[in-house]
Order: sequence, then structure tokens, then C-alpha cells
Amino acid sequence: MRVRQMAAPLGAVVEDLDVRTIDAETAKALNQLFCQHHVLVFPQQDLTPDDQIAFAEHWGELIPFPYGSLPGYPNIIELRNRGKSRDVNQHWHSDMTYDPAPPKLTMLYALEAPAIGGETAFANQVLAYQELSIGMKALVDSLIAKHSAKDLARLYGQDPEQASEAEHPAVRTHDETGERALYVCRAFTRQFRDWSRQESKVLLDYLYEHCVRPEYQARHQWQAGDLVMWDNRCLLHYAVHDHGDNPRLIHRLQVRGVAPV
Repeated sequence: MRVRQMAAPLGAVVEDLDVRTIDAETAKALNQLFCQHHVLVFPQQDLTPDDQIAFAEHWGELIPFPYGSLPGYPNIIELRNRGKSRDVNQHWHSDMTYDPAPPKLTMLYALEAPAIGGETAFANQVLAYQELSIGMKALVDSLIAKHSAKDLARLYGQDPEQASEAEHPAVRTHDETGERALYVCRAFTRQFRDWSRQESKVLLDYLYEHCVRPEYQARHQWQAGDLVMWDNRCLLHYAVHDHGDNPRLIHRLQVRGVAPV
């Protein structure tokens, strides 16, 4: 296989590798690349849902999505272009931060991709934390943030009172690398523990703007056959809907993580 850097802030493209054929030693080498680059892209794959699951299980136990899945595959959901007005992913977020133990990685496999547009953007939260001032680091290091799925439940027609909620450090330590990363997102973070919503909003709005500065970002332009995995422990991502009604069909799954510390 050949590895080339995707962009300066994050990401690597792994070429000339059929992910259906990897063994434990290759998976270990790929995990080292994953921890270093946070996003891995495997182009020109030809995968069934079972193939995607088998590859993902090298990284741990898969988890179901609580709001619907691919028939026969409770751990895979289908992401299909249903128009910009019905796209619920047009915001910067880390997946399922409202769970006590959010997924450590998300893996997408593209069956159809638009010729132009439809990119996924990523923002490196390790860099975002590193470039805070000493005083701001001291403040956010001390904070616990409340995350909620109530708004997501409403979108899916579920009872918001039954939606998952969790509290996590505003800065989390990566359980494999020890790197520190900001861990708040506009989609799910509601407020800080022992702070009011109004007080929290002032700081959260600043962090939301800071953590997606252009110098922390990279984008992936999808092609059919692309398999992409990213690290939810230290990245935000954003599904850019600039492809109109052009087809975009992706299978998504996730690997269980640990409680952030």
C-alpha cells in the first residue's frame, strides 16, 4: 500500500490496498496511521455491507444507530441525498456526543457520489486546543459540558424526553495518543455544568467559531468506492450540501468508544 498526506491539518490517503484482505498486522499499522492523521481514505474499494462490517471490526465493537438502520444490518445506516432542506448533518459536530460513551470512529462507504460537491469537511480539535491561550486553556480544562439528543429526537419524530443526554469534559484526552482536544459541538452541546444557558452561550459561541478556523480544516471530495474513517475523539465534521439533487448514497457505521476523560 501507499500512503500520502491528505492535507496539512489532518488526513491520509491509503492507496493500493483492498481492505477485504487485511490481517491483524496490517490493521495495527493502519491504526497507527489513524492515530497520527485522524482521517484515513481508502479509494477504489468494492464492498458489501458485510465487507464493511468485517473491516470496521478490526477497531472494535460496532454500535447501532438509535433512529433507524439499513434492513438486515442494524449497525449500518443509509445516507441518501433527499435534498438540502431534509439534510440533518449541515452543522459541525462529533457523532453522538450525547451518549455516555460516544463512538470512537465513524466509517463511511460511498456507493454513489456527485461529480461536483457533496464534500465532507473535518476540523482538527487537537490543533484547536493547542492554539488557545494559556488562560483559556485553564478555563476550558476545568469545564464539564452537557450534551443532548433532544433536538435530534424531534427531527426523527421521537419523544425528546426519552433522548440520551451525557456530560463530558470540554477538553478530552485521547485514550490512545494522550493528546488533548476540544470536545464541544454546536449540534449537541447545551451548556456547562454549574453555568446558566446564557452564561454558557457566550463561551460556547466563541469556541464554536475558534474550533473550525480554516487552518484546522480539510475536506474530502467523494468518489464512488471511497471508504473513509475518522476519529470522533478529536475531530469535528460537516456534511457540505452543495450538490443539489445529484445522487449521493453512503453507508455509515460506527465503532464503540470509551467514556471521555
